[in-house]
Amino acid sequence: MKRVLFWLVVAVPAVPALTLTIARAFDSDNGTMIRIEAFTPLAIPLYVFLVVLLGVGAIVARGRSPQAVGAVLALVLLCLHVWWFAPQVMGDNPAPAAGAQRITVMNANLYEGRASARDVVNAVRDHHVNVLVLEEITPQLLEEMDRLGLAQLLPDRVGEPDYMVAGTMILADQPLTDHVRLRTTFQGWEATYAGLTVLGVHPVAPVDPAGWRADHAAILKQAETDHADLILGDMNATADHVPMRALDDAGFRDASEAANEGWQPTWPANHVGVFPLLPPLVKIDHVLVGDRMAALGTQTVDVAGTDHYALLATVARRG
Repeated sequence: MKRVLFWLVVAVPAVPALTLTIARAFDSDNGTMIRIEAFTPLAIPLYVFLVVLLGVGAIVARGRSPQAVGAVLALVLLCLHVWWFAPQVMGDNPAPAAGAQRITVMNANLYEGRASARDVVNAVRDHHVNVLVLEEITPQLLEEMDRLGLAQLLPDRVGEPDYMVAGTMILADQPLTDHVRLRTTFQGWEATYAGLTVLGVHPVAPVDPAGWRADHAAILKQAETDHADLILGDMNATADHVPMRALDDAGFRDASEAANEGWQPTWPANHVGVFPLLPPLVKIDHVLVGDRMAALGTQTVDVAGTDHYALLATVARRG
């Protein structure tokens, strides 16, 4: 009876851990598996627990045993996940050029216009944001933010609000030129800011796997064709997903990863939306920097009313 109980306890963390490993290791077109893959980093504490639990079981069994084999397997899979996660906290971090202008950029998904207009405007003002990308921006929320001072802080803008989720805009404190609309399901835009090519994007969620892949392919093509310097948006993907790895391989690095600042989950936030009981567990909002840019630091900002944290990044031209 004790043996059965022990293996039942092992199964509790083992099943989700192995599911996360399988989701990350195999590029599935199944929408559920794609969404599960977003939680890949959570396998690390699960495997740590399994290594300890099975290791103790092996010691109690005194010698070769299924517990010992399980402990070794859990340790191997733990190392695999650590290897997958390691780039977010270590690696090359190119320095900015001497005297290069620091630019503060911010991304915020506004949850179909439910976000607090005051919180967004205060964040822009308090952090001296130069470029702001907004997803799920509605006409009413934009009007309210402008009344609170956003029109004076960031007077130039590209894109349009929408009454549902399709509205995506880039706002800036200097002129935005060379506007290009991306070939994505929701609005996505390219513009030039102070000589930098900026993309504001919002690919569809992987509830539509084919559309999700097509949107990401369009973003990657646009970024490569026009040598993007900055890509901001709710990417509906994490660093573990193949489309984000493709962007990284093409030279578009996550700013928090480049600055070695690690895992900064942005969703689900504020106990609203689809999963109101969960804390932020996945990072699907990103600032990506091209090979001409250095990332100096990132942080999340809590905006009331939305299920996403906003994401701030300070960037500058590289030396």
